[in-house]
Amino acid sequence: MSGKSALSFSTIDIILARESESWPDVPHLQALSQRIIDAACKGLNLKSKQPVELSLVFADDAMVQGLNAEWRGHDKPTNVLSFPSFALKPDEKLPPVLGDIILAFETVKQEAVEETKSFENHVSHLLLHGFLHLLGYDHQSDEEAEVMEDIETRILAELAIPDPYAVIDGTS
Repeated sequence: MSGKSALSFSTIDIILARESESWPDVPHLQALSQRIIDAACKGLNLKSKQPVELSLVFADDAMVQGLNAEWRGHDKPTNVLSFPSFALKPDEKLPPVLGDIILAFETVKQEAVEETKSFENHVSHLLLHGFLHLLGYDHQSDEEAEVMEDIETRILAELAIPDPYAVIDGTS
């Protein structure tokens, strides 16, 4: 592991691990993560009387593929995995430990290029997406997907990040 750090937010304490040298340096990842999680907490009006812990792992495709195979039965890499510590429903009280969000560098980088998005904006979206999963949001049905996407686009817009679901030149 090349870097580990803890960040403290008004509501969320983030434990950040950089497991792949391909990712930007830890201070950059800290700043990016803080910006997204703070915006999500503000946008969702999240509050807690106790500290809430969140783990972020910036990994590579091999690590994510192994986790995806073991825990989801899909032997392939994916952009982001979320492992909630507790089964929450949206708007429920925050538990002391939210869970883990793991991002795969190569997949995230390739998607950003293919979708003509900046790498940083794509990472920001995936952090937010994973965070919402930990809070109990999902996209299994069209209705759930619409709710989740609306929240994502609203919070990202507050950060001047374009709608990640907008179709640009035939891609989304």
